[in-house]
Amino acid sequence: MPISPDEFLKKYGFDTDDDERDHSLRHNAMEHAKHLRRPHAGTPHDWEEWERYKLEHPDEIEEDDSDR
Repeated sequence: MPISPDEFLKKYGFDTDDDERDHSLRHNAMEHAKHLRRPHAGTPHDWEEWERYKLEHPDEIEEDDSDR
């Protein structure tokens, strides 16, 4: 009886579902939203919004070396 590809991978230790990192756009957007940092590019409006957000929510922003 033939086995499915998934069963084969599990049987021989190649099942890496738990080890793989999620690279979906949704996951990346959620990670970006959880770790707010200074934008690298953008329009003048983006920068104005960033400066206003920094003043209103200073405890929600992660500092990186470029902020200093």
